[in-house]
Amino acid sequence: MESSSISLTRAWLESFVVAHDICPFAGREMRRDAIRYALAESAELEGLLHELVDECRRLDAEPSIATTLLIAPAGMDDFDDYLDWLELAERLFDDLGYRGIYQLASFHPDYVFDGVEVTDAANATNRSPYPMLHILREAELERALASHADPEAIPERNMTLLRASDSKALAASRELLTRSAGKVEG
Repeated sequence: MESSSISLTRAWLESFVVAHDICPFAGREMRRDAIRYALAESAELEGLLHELVDECRRLDAEPSIATTLLIAPAGMDDFDDYLDWLELAERLFDDLGYRGIYQLASFHPDYVFDGVEVTDAANATNRSPYPMLHILREAELERALASHADPEAIPERNMTLLRASDSKALAASRELLTRSAGKVEG
């Protein structure tokens, strides 16, 4: 049986990210069933880093997995703690020679872009039901970007979509985040 954390993450991916084209490449991988949803067992930073390395090794061994979402339902609730995890994960990628092979994308229920107000709706592009690191294969990402007409326009399009006063995408994101965390997002 699938955990509720994974179920809600799948629902977020399908009803927010894919349904509103937040990431124009996610739908293909979802349809191919090439996304691994990995539930972190550790709530401690060191354990989470070990689990990240394990997921990279799984990707090394299983080319059929296009991408992995490493979901951390415990231990990374505080956004600053999460940013520490992300920073150490990036350094670990360098130390292990994964830079250029894999890339990390970051998601957190309280995500705030640097220099942006907490209440800015554009933050929702990186707000997820649970803290997670998205491990992407660099080669897959480059192929996807090469096939997109204007990949540089994706972030601006998402910001405009989410900042619209009648944004259905923002409403979908808030509904999922509220279900998972029991709080209303700004």
